[in-house]
Amino acid sequence: MSKTPTGISGIAAYVPPYRVDLQDWSAWRDQDWSKIRDVVGLGFRLPGPKQSVYTMAANAVLRLIEKFEIDPAKVRYLALGTESSTDNSAGAVIVKGMIDEALLEKGMQPLSRNCEVPEFKHACLGGIYGIKNAIRFLNTDGHDSKAIVVCSDIALYGLGSSGEPTQGAGAVAMLLETDPKLATMDLSESGSASDYRGLDFRKPIQYRNGSGQTCASSNIPVFNGRYSASCYIDEMAHALDDMFARRGLNAEAYQGQVEAIFMHRPFRRMPENGWGMAYLFGLAANTNGGQEELRSLCDEACVDFGEVLQEINGPRQVSGYAVREKIRDEIFPLLNKVLRQFRKHSGYKEFVLQKMSLGTGIMEELGNLYSGALPAWFAAGLEEAARNSIDLANKEVLLIGYGSGDAAEAIPVRIVDGWRDVALRIGIEDAMANAVDLNEKQYISLRQGSAEDSLTFEPKDEFVVDRIGSLDEEGFQDTGIEYYRYIN
Repeated sequence: MSKTPTGISGIAAYVPPYRVDLQDWSAWRDQDWSKIRDVVGLGFRLPGPKQSVYTMAANAVLRLIEKFEIDPAKVRYLALGTESSTDNSAGAVIVKGMIDEALLEKGMQPLSRNCEVPEFKHACLGGIYGIKNAIRFLNTDGHDSKAIVVCSDIALYGLGSSGEPTQGAGAVAMLLETDPKLATMDLSESGSASDYRGLDFRKPIQYRNGSGQTCASSNIPVFNGRYSASCYIDEMAHALDDMFARRGLNAEAYQGQVEAIFMHRPFRRMPENGWGMAYLFGLAANTNGGQEELRSLCDEACVDFGEVLQEINGPRQVSGYAVREKIRDEIFPLLNKVLRQFRKHSGYKEFVLQKMSLGTGIMEELGNLYSGALPAWFAAGLEEAARNSIDLANKEVLLIGYGSGDAAEAIPVRIVDGWRDVALRIGIEDAMANAVDLNEKQYISLRQGSAEDSLTFEPKDEFVVDRIGSLDEEGFQDTGIEYYRYIN
């Protein structure tokens, strides 16, 4: 018996208004703007003092419901993917509570009382795990209902750190159902990988305040940038290998045939490097011509072809680099040299840049959304393709999710007939039209958690944090609990 297709039928986004222009930031920090432009992007967003990971998620979900005229009573699964939780007990149910209240104010029915409300956490991969679980839900006990997955995150890095220009904030909500209107997903064709890398990127909140006690408000990561970049490449390669093996595919042939690539994107250069490396891995796996192309690139880069093959195919003990003495070492030193040479070839533009071109303009302005970065890029790519009358119907695109720590997912999706009308309703460009550019003083003020009097933004049609509880009495406690309000 054939399976009913399941997948994505709608996407909506919310980004906070406060924008940091990276050219301005480069001047504040005395950084090379041309390098920041080429490696990172153009700007990023920050949440305001009345915004949180939960209000952003609720804003995206409410927009999704209204844009795609979803019957709330049919939503029996609402998942939150995030690594920015400020409550270690409740999660997606907080979002449900806000949505229910707003829907009732609008004279609509609330979400189903029988709705599941899980939260998924695995660095930037939590939302993808939420999507996979939604597909499984729809294929089993939830086949007659609808599912919503919202990815909401706040990416913050220490002032003056190497990660500072790669910040960002926002939320992306997706509607999943049977007989989807945008794209189908068959999980039997996807690939998975995971391997523990302790010093890649972590948020050990229990010890961050120096007292040995939990400091739940800490959202600044402990990270090792060069090591993290190598972990990204290695885990992605393993997930792709799993997908190729499960589908019996030739890696090099697939890379040429797939219509478009969307990957986890913390900043501009990382997915470019990742897919460029994947292409080189594909050449190494193809003895019918691919290896000769790789050999030629090795010769141009003045590295030994046999040693490059050993670097690719040998056992990569990536976790062994997670020690103080080796954390800055290159895990792929020779292959990185080959990649730099490959960038000079037309093939790099054809098989890397062009495959990843859809939606890149929006992403260079959006910054790092952690769990929302991949869904946002996919949404921006679909919207751009629809506006430019690019025909994606019945074509396959590839989603590659990644979460530090480490895990990766390679998920092929097929765009369905009639997708264009749906994609034009996503409105990610409209979601970014609220930009309020910050000066240096305002930026520092927001990062320090205070509100500059000069910040002028009046929220409309969105949720805000109304107040935060502070009582700790016998019989009543609400210390630290956020209270929310919908501003119509």
